[in-house]
Amino acid sequence: MKKSIALLWLAVLALTINTRAALTPIELRCDYALNPLGVDSASPRLFWKFARSDRDQKQTAYQIIVASSENNLRLAQGDLWDSEKIISDENIQIAYGGSALKSAQQVFWQVRVWDADGNTSAWSKPASWTMGVLTKADWHAQWIGAADKDISSLLLRRDFTVKPGLKRALINICGLGQYELTLNGKKVSDDFLSPGWTKYDATCLYDTHDITRELQRGQNAIGIELGNGMYNSLGSGRFTKFKRSFGQQQAIAQIRLEYADGSVEFIVTDGSWKTSAGPITFNTIYGGEDLDARLIQCCWNKPGFDDSKWSPAILLNGPGGELRGLSCAAPPLKFFETHQGKAIHTLTNGDVVYDLGQNASHVPVITVAGAAGSEVSVMPSELLGPDGGVDQKSMGAGKRGGYLSEFTKGTDGIETWSPKFNFVGCRYFQIHLTPAVTNDPLPKIKSVAARVMHSSSEPVGEFECSNDLFNRTRKLVRWAQRSNMLSLLTDCPHREKLGWLEQAHLNGPGIRYEFALDQLFTKVMNDIADSQLTNGLVPTTAPEYAIFADKTDAAHPRNNFGDSPEWSAAFILVPWQQYEFSGDLELFRRHYAAMQAYIAYLGTRANNYILDYGLGDWYDLGPNKPGVSQLTPRALTATAFYFENVNVMAQAAALLGHDADAKEFSELAEKIRAAFNEKFYDATHHSYATGSQCANAIPLAFGICDNWNRAAVLDALVRDIRENNTANTAGDVGYRFVLRALADGGRSDVIFDINNQTNKPGYGMQLAKGKTSLTEAWDGGSSQNHFMLGQIEEWFYHDLAGIQSADNGFKKIRIAPQPVGDVTWVKACYKSLRGEIEVKWQRSKNRFQLEVEIPANTTAEIVVPAASAAAVQAPRGATFLRWENGRASYTTGSGEYSFRVKN
Repeated sequence: MKKSIALLWLAVLALTINTRAALTPIELRCDYALNPLGVDSASPRLFWKFARSDRDQKQTAYQIIVASSENNLRLAQGDLWDSEKIISDENIQIAYGGSALKSAQQVFWQVRVWDADGNTSAWSKPASWTMGVLTKADWHAQWIGAADKDISSLLLRRDFTVKPGLKRALINICGLGQYELTLNGKKVSDDFLSPGWTKYDATCLYDTHDITRELQRGQNAIGIELGNGMYNSLGSGRFTKFKRSFGQQQAIAQIRLEYADGSVEFIVTDGSWKTSAGPITFNTIYGGEDLDARLIQCCWNKPGFDDSKWSPAILLNGPGGELRGLSCAAPPLKFFETHQGKAIHTLTNGDVVYDLGQNASHVPVITVAGAAGSEVSVMPSELLGPDGGVDQKSMGAGKRGGYLSEFTKGTDGIETWSPKFNFVGCRYFQIHLTPAVTNDPLPKIKSVAARVMHSSSEPVGEFECSNDLFNRTRKLVRWAQRSNMLSLLTDCPHREKLGWLEQAHLNGPGIRYEFALDQLFTKVMNDIADSQLTNGLVPTTAPEYAIFADKTDAAHPRNNFGDSPEWSAAFILVPWQQYEFSGDLELFRRHYAAMQAYIAYLGTRANNYILDYGLGDWYDLGPNKPGVSQLTPRALTATAFYFENVNVMAQAAALLGHDADAKEFSELAEKIRAAFNEKFYDATHHSYATGSQCANAIPLAFGICDNWNRAAVLDALVRDIRENNTANTAGDVGYRFVLRALADGGRSDVIFDINNQTNKPGYGMQLAKGKTSLTEAWDGGSSQNHFMLGQIEEWFYHDLAGIQSADNGFKKIRIAPQPVGDVTWVKACYKSLRGEIEVKWQRSKNRFQLEVEIPANTTAEIVVPAASAAAVQAPRGATFLRWENGRASYTTGSGEYSFRVKN
C-alpha cells in the first residue's frame, strides 16, 4: 500500500515537473491596431501575443471566433466566423476568413491556442474592430464648402436631433486640408492635423469616431473648422516650400445613429449646412497661423446658435481622391510633453527671445494679458543670430519673418492661444508685442510654452549602454525621428515637411527598432503608389507636392531631384523591411504590378544594365560644400540600387508564388551584378570605382561583391577609414551601408572608433556643439532637425545589442552582440509583433555574461563571443551548434537564458 502511494506521488511529481504553464494570448490586434475603428480592408488581419510563460512554450494550433455581438462572443458562438481548430504555430498576419462584413459593423473576437504540450488555453479577453465605409454607395454624404473661396479658415455647422433610445453613434469624416471636429461645443478626440496628408486627387483619408457619449437626447450641434494644411499651400508673403492647391476647403461627413429599436438614421453633409469665415485669418502649413480672437463667434458649434446670417453650404465634387480608411492611414498625430520657454534676453527693439531647451516639432502655447486688439507675434527659429534674435536661415526663410504667427486678443482678460493648423520645428521663439492703440500699454506675456507634436505610433524600443556618448547620440537621433514622424516621414519639420523617400528605407530598420511603424509605412506605400507616374517612374518625394522638373517630356519628366534611384528604391525596399520586421507580405501583394512597372522603368533608363543619373551619395564629406555626391560616382549607387530592387523583387515574387517572375528577376539581377563588377571593380586595388567608403561598402552590403573577394574589399574600406584619420566620409545614402558592411564583416570596432569621438564631423561633434536634434550636415550645419543620417540606431540594436530577425518577422530570432571599445554593458529590448525581446550583457577583463529573454512561440540562435566552446557556461535548454571565429552558437526555445563566459 505504501509503495503504491509512493509511486502515485512520484507520478504526480513527474507530471508537475513536465507540465508547463499554458500559453495565454494577449494584446489582440486587427490590422496592427487595438480595437480599431474605420477598418476597410477586404480581409482584416489578426494578431496576438502571449503573456510570459515557461521555457520552450509554443503554439501548435489556434481557434478564432468572431461574433456580431458581445453576448454571442460570451457564449463562444462565432456567428461571423469560427475558424475551428487550425493546426498552425502562426500568431500574426492571420487573415479574417468569415462572413462578408458591412459598413459600420462592429464585430467582437477572441482566440484560444493549444500549446506545446497540447494544453488548451482559456479564451483571450475579448477584442473588437469596427468597419469603415466599404463602398461608395454607403457614403450618404456629399462634399460641401463655401461659396466664398477666398477665406483662410472655414466654419461649417448644423443642428440635429437625437431621438430616445440611442444605442450607438459613429461619424466618418474627412475635412480638407485639415479639420477640427466639435460636437455640442467640445472637440472630438485629441488628434491634431487630421486627416493625414495625401495626394488628394488620388486618396483622401477619412477618420472614424465613436461619438455615442458626445451626443445628448434632443438637440445637438456639429461643428467643423477647416484649415489649409498641405491641401492648400499658396503662401501670402511668408515662407512656403511650393505653391499648389488641390482646390477650395471642403468636408464630407456622416453621422450614423443606431437606435435600440433597430432603426438607423444618418446626419450628413449636404446643402442644409451653414458656413461662415472662421477667426483664423491666415494659415499655411509652412508660413504660420494668425488668429484674430475678436472674430470668434461664441457658441457657434453649440445647439441653438443663431446662424441666420451664415451662408448656405454649396455642394462640391471633392478633390478627386478615393475615400480610404484605416487601410491607408497612419496613426493620428497627438501632443506629448510640453516644453516651457525661458526668457533668455531682450533685444534692442523690445522683443523677447525664449529658449524651449529642445529642437522639436512644436506648437506654441502663449498666455497673454492686455487690451482687446493688442497683438502678439511669434517668430520661431532653430538658431539665434549674432544679435541674439531668431535666425531662420536654417529653416529656408532668411534671417527672420518668413515664419510668423500672430494672435490678436479678443478681450481685456487673460487669454491663451495655440495654433490649430500649424506646427514648426524650432527651439526658440522671438515674441513681439503691439498695443491695441498707439502709445497704449503693451500686452504682457504670462507664459510661453510649446507642445511636442508627432505620430502616436507606439514606442517599442529601449537601448542603453555604458558609453554615455552613445546614449546621448541615440537621444539626438530619436528627437529627429520624433520630430519627423507625421502621417509620413518628413525630412525636417520646418522648411521641407516633405516625404523624401530615401530616409524611409535607409533609416527604416533603425526607426523600426524604436517605434511600431507598420501602419505608417503602409500609408507611405500608398502615397508612393499614388505618386507614381504612368511611365513607371517613382518620384523622390511622396506624396509628390513639389514637382522637381527642369523639363517635362515623356522620357524624362523629372530632374535628378525628382527622380533618383536611391530615393525611389523605397517603393520596393520598405515592403521588404516590413516583411523582415513583421512578416507582412501584404504590401507586395497590394503594389506588385506597380513595382513591376517601376523595375521596367529603370530598365528603360539603363545602358547595358548601368544606370547613371540621380543624386548619388547625397551630403557626403568631400572637398566642397555638401550636396550632390562628390566622392562616389552616381552611376555606382544608382546601379547598385537597381540590382537591390530587382534582387528583392525576385525574393518577394518567390514568397508570393510567382515563380516565373522570380526566375526572371533573378536572371536580371545577375546581369546587373555582372555589369556592375565589370564597370566598377578595380582589381589592382581590390576596391570599387574611386575607392570611397560608400563605393566599397554598398557592393559588400548588397552582396554584389563576389564572395572570394569580400575580405579584400572590406580591408580596402577599413584602410580608407583609417587613412582618413578614422573618420567617416559617406553621406545620406552610403553611411548605412558603411555600418552594415563593417558590422557584417566583424569590424564593429571600426564603427566604434568612428562614432566615439567629438572632434570630427559626426554625432559627437554635433553634441559637442550643443545640438539637441540630429542635423542635416555631419558637422552640425544646415537644417538642425533632420533624421536622414540617423542610421546608427540600427547598429545600436542590431549589432551592439545583437537583436536580429532571422526569419519572418522575428519568428526566428538571432541574438549576436558585438562587444567593442570601452562598452562594458548594454541593455536593450525590442517589442516585436510576437513579443518582447530583451538583451543584457556585461563584460570585464576575462568575463562576459549575456542574459536574454525570447518571447513565447519563437526560437532563437544565440551567439556568444568566446575564446573556445569550453569557455562558455551555457544554461539548461540551450543546445550547442558550433564554434567558429571566436563565437559560440546555441539554439533555444522561448524563455529566459543566461550565458557566462570565462576566457
